[in-house]
Amino acid sequence: MKKFSLPDIPESEQTPVVKGLLTLVELLIEENTALKERVEKLEDEVRVLKGQKKRPTFKPSALDKNTQTDEKKKNTKKSHSGKKRGRANVTRPVDRNERVRPDNIPPGSTLHDIRPFHVQELIISSEHICYELERWKTPDGRIISASPPVSGHFGHQLITYVLYQHHHCQVTQPLLLEQLREWGVQISSGQLNRILLDDKDGFHEEKEALLGAALMHSDYITVDDSGARHQGKNGYVTHIGNEWFGWFCSTLSKNRINFLMLLNAGDVQYRISAQAITYMRQNKLPKVPLTQLSLSAAVSFAEQEAWQAYLEALNIKDKRHIRIATEGALVGHLLHKGQMDNLAIISDGAGQFAVFEHGLCWVHTERLIRNLLPLNEAHQREVDTVITQVWDFYRQLRQYKDAPTSEKANRLSAEFDAIFTQKTNYITLNRKLRQILQHKEKLLLVLRHPEVPLHTNGSETDIRDYVKKRKVSGGTRSDEGRRCRDTFASLKKTCRKLEVSFWHYLQDRLTDKMLPPLPEIMQNKMVAGQ
Repeated sequence: MKKFSLPDIPESEQTPVVKGLLTLVELLIEENTALKERVEKLEDEVRVLKGQKKRPTFKPSALDKNTQTDEKKKNTKKSHSGKKRGRANVTRPVDRNERVRPDNIPPGSTLHDIRPFHVQELIISSEHICYELERWKTPDGRIISASPPVSGHFGHQLITYVLYQHHHCQVTQPLLLEQLREWGVQISSGQLNRILLDDKDGFHEEKEALLGAALMHSDYITVDDSGARHQGKNGYVTHIGNEWFGWFCSTLSKNRINFLMLLNAGDVQYRISAQAITYMRQNKLPKVPLTQLSLSAAVSFAEQEAWQAYLEALNIKDKRHIRIATEGALVGHLLHKGQMDNLAIISDGAGQFAVFEHGLCWVHTERLIRNLLPLNEAHQREVDTVITQVWDFYRQLRQYKDAPTSEKANRLSAEFDAIFTQKTNYITLNRKLRQILQHKEKLLLVLRHPEVPLHTNGSETDIRDYVKKRKVSGGTRSDEGRRCRDTFASLKKTCRKLEVSFWHYLQDRLTDKMLPPLPEIMQNKMVAGQ
C-alpha cells in the first residue's frame, strides 16, 4: 500500500486553520486506508472463489520475542548448547549381527579383532496373511467356526500406518494409494477411503471427552479460528486449547452461538436462569421479551427444536431478539454445569469469543499500533515511541506473572493508563490509544489471574498444522470426512502436548487399548503441574 507523506510543519506555524486541515487530512487518509483494506479483503474472497491464491500475508509481530526476560533468554541459549538435538546417547538393542570380511586377505593372516559398526535400517514390505479358520461339527450337527483376529481384510499395522500418514504427515489419499500399491498391497481407492472414515466412533468419543475434561480442570483456554472449506463452500474451524490439549471443530459459521455450542462439549442445552437473564439484559434485549423470559415457567430445554418452539410460543420472532435470547440460554446452561466458573478465555478480540472471563491478546493489540500509516517522519517517531512503551510494559507484565503482588498490580494499572491516555501530535494514533484503553480490563486480566497467558500464540501455532492440511487437501467432501479431520487433528495435537507418541496411540487404540484415555492422562498431568 502506497504511503502518503506530509511535510513536517513546525508548531509555531500551525495556525488554527492549518491544524484543522491537518486533522481533516488524517481523517481522510484513515478512511481511505480502511476502504483500501476492505477492497483487498473482497479481492481475496474473489480470488478464492475463482480458485486462485490469496495475497501473501505479513509475518506476525515479534513482540513476544522482543520482550523475553533476560533470564529466559539465558535459558534459551543454554538449551542449545552441548550435543545436537536428536543425538541420543542410548543405543537400541541389536536385532541382527552380520560379519563382514575384508577383500584380498593375504595368506597367513590372523584375525586381530572385530570392530562394531552400527547401522539403522527400515524394513518396508507388505505381508499377505491367510488365517485358516477351523470349523468344527458338534455331535448335535451344529458348526462352530473360529473368528479372524482382525475385523476386516486389512491388519492393524496397515491401518495405523494409513491413519498416521494421512493425519500426521498430511499425505493425500491418492499418494497413499499409490504408495501402498507400490509396496505390494492390493487395495482400491474405496477401501482406502473406508479405512480413513469407517468405524471411528471410539476416536470421536475420546475427542469429545477431551474438551469437557479440559474445561472442567483448566484455568484458561486460548481460542482462534480459520477458514475450512467443506463441500465446495467456505466454512470455519474453531480451535480451543492450552498447554495440555488442542481441540478443533469445523462449522459453517463462527458466530457467538456457534462458539457457545462448542463450549457445551456435546451437551448442548438451553437454560433460563438468573445468569442467562443478566446476559440478555447486558446485551440489550428489549424489555418485553426480557420480561417474558424472566417470568418463564420453563427452565431447561434439551433440544434446539424445543427451544425454538418455546421462543415462537412467546412470540419472540425478531432475529436479533432470538440471537440474544439463545446466547443467554446457552450461557445459562454452561454456568449451571460449573465449567466456566473459574475459566478465562483468551482471544485475539474476535467478537464471538467475548464471553465469560475474557482476556485479549497483547500481540494483536500491539499490531493495531504497528499497522498505522503515519503521514510523516514526526508521526512515525510518535508511533515508534508508543510501541517501545508497549514493549516495556509487556515485559513488566511477564515479570509480574512470576511474582504477582497487589502493589505491582496497582502500579501496572496506573502505568497502563499513562500509556493509553497520553496525547501525541498524531491524531489517528491518539484515537487508537483511546480505543485500546476501552479494553483495559481484558488486557490486564493477568493482574487478577497471573496464570493466564498474555497472547494467543498457542492457538495460532496449533491451528497452523490444520491450515497446512487444508492447503494440501483443499477441503473435505463428506460430513464424516470433516468429522474425522477434526477428530484426528485434535488427538494428534493433544498427544504431542501430553508427550504421547501419536503412532503408539493409534496402535494401542486399534489393538489392546492399554493406554489410558487422553482425558485421564491430561487431568493427571494438570494435577502434577499445579
